[in-house]
Amino acid sequence: MKTGLGEVDDQCLQVVLDIISDGVWDWHANTGYVYRSPGWFRMLGYNAATLPASVASWEQNLHPEDHQRVLAHFDNYIHNHSSSYQIEYRLKKADNSYLWVEDRARIIEWNEDGSVARMIGAHRDINERKLNLDRLAQQNHSLEDLVEERTHQLIQTNAELESKIAEVQRLAETDTLTGVANRYRLEKTLELEVERAERFKQPLSIIALDIDDFKIVNDEFGHANGDMVLVQMSRLLKKNIREIDLLARWGGDEFMILLPNTGLEAAAHTAEKLRQLIVDAKLDKRATITTSFGVAQLRQGESAMRLSIRADNALYQSKDSGKNRISS
Repeated sequence: MKTGLGEVDDQCLQVVLDIISDGVWDWHANTGYVYRSPGWFRMLGYNAATLPASVASWEQNLHPEDHQRVLAHFDNYIHNHSSSYQIEYRLKKADNSYLWVEDRARIIEWNEDGSVARMIGAHRDINERKLNLDRLAQQNHSLEDLVEERTHQLIQTNAELESKIAEVQRLAETDTLTGVANRYRLEKTLELEVERAERFKQPLSIIALDIDDFKIVNDEFGHANGDMVLVQMSRLLKKNIREIDLLARWGGDEFMILLPNTGLEAAAHTAEKLRQLIVDAKLDKRATITTSFGVAQLRQGESAMRLSIRADNALYQSKDSGKNRISS
C-alpha cells in the first residue's frame, strides 16, 4: 500500500518539529482531533494512551490564573484579530505541578467559510528561565525585611476578604432550599459553555425537567412536604450526573441540567435514566412522584437563551403528551 505525498509531508514535518521543539501539537479543528508529539508527552509527563486527543484536555490543564488571558489570545488569532500566535503560560503536568511553556502556532489550513481548519504549534519549556527571573526578583527586594510584618498583615487581611467574597459569591449562585446551583449561575455558565462549544466545535445539550402535578402535592400534604421532595430529588439528580454537568433549580419545581460535550442522543439517554430513578425512588410515601423532561442540543449559531427556551418547550410538550416522559 502506497503512502500519499501529503501523509509523507506530515510525517516529515512532525519528525523535524519534534527534534527542534520540546512538544509539537497539530489541531484539526473540523474534527476536534489534536496530535501531540512524543516530546510533548515527555515534557509534561503524561501517558499518550490516557490523555484525550482533544483541545479540551489542553484547556483543562491551563493554570487558572492564565486561563482567560490564553483563551483571549487564542480567539483573537483564529478570528483574525491578531496576526500571530505566541504566548507564555503555565500547563499542569501529570504530577499536578505546573510548567511554564512558550506556545507558538500558525494556521495552515482554512475552511471555505474562512474559519480555521488546521493549526500547528509547538510548546517550548521555559520553566527554568521563568524560575530564574523569579529568584532574581526576590533577591532585589532589599526592603523586604522592613515591610515583612506589614506585608503579612495585608496578606492575612486579603485572605479573609477573599474568603468572604468567595462565600458571598457561593451564596449568590446557590439555591437556598436545595443547595444546587440557582438560575443566575446556570445562565452565566450556559453562556460560557455555548462559547466553548462553538470555539472547539463540540456538542452541548441541556435537560429541562419538573415534577408532574406538584401543586397537588403542595396543596394536599403541605409546602414543607413539597420542599422535602424537592431537596430529595435534587440530591438524587446530582448523585447520578457527571461532575462536569451542572444541575440548577430554574424556578419552583423546574430544574435544568447542563451537559457539556454531550449530543442529543446521549442527553436523552441520561434523561431517561433520571426519569426512571425518580419513579423508583418513591420520594413521597403518600403520593407518586413523576417528572417530565425536555431535551435540546445546541444548534450552530444559536444563543444560550434560545437553547434554554427550546428545552423548556420540549418539557411542556412532554406535559401535554401525558407527563412522565421525555421530548426533544
